[in-house]
Amino acid sequence: MSYSLHPSAIVDEGAQIGEGSRVWHFVHVCGGAKIGKGVSLGQNVFVGNKVTVGDKCKIQNNVSVYDNVTLEEGVFCGPSMVFTNVYNPRSLIERKNEYRDTLVKKGATLGANCTIVCGATVGEYAFVGAGAVINKDVKPYALMVGVPARQIGWMSEYGEQIPLPVHGQGEYICPYTGHQYTLSGNTLKRIPS
Repeated sequence: MSYSLHPSAIVDEGAQIGEGSRVWHFVHVCGGAKIGKGVSLGQNVFVGNKVTVGDKCKIQNNVSVYDNVTLEEGVFCGPSMVFTNVYNPRSLIERKNEYRDTLVKKGATLGANCTIVCGATVGEYAFVGAGAVINKDVKPYALMVGVPARQIGWMSEYGEQIPLPVHGQGEYICPYTGHQYTLSGNTLKRIPS
């Protein structure tokens, strides 16, 4: 075994877990799950069958990653945040054939207790604040807060707020990494080095 597995964790046969990953107390990974290298699955995490978790993701305590959720590389899922996969669930109506895909792109942060309603795409390095509810797509680098979530700014890849308006023009150089960002309209991009 090329990953760490706590004795209380359950990993169903067929699950793929990458080298150097850590599976902590009371985790359950279903047999169809694909988990990358260097991933941390905190206490009481559930990972469904139709789930892909990229390399170096951190899924904190009490998070359930349900079917049809894809996390790209380096996604942070804060404690007790929530994914859904059915938009209009009813106990008395079977809707397993109506699962909606959720995609969280590289480097995004999903804060503690936030909710990602199924069908949304969260852009690269976006930052969803604690307790926010995401019910539509999120732009790359966007800082999202509230219920329902609204954009209040931009975040750098380093995880610091960028002092630029939500809409307009401007440039910013990250003092920690030297990365340069440019804002045009309502789109922020990092200029390749």
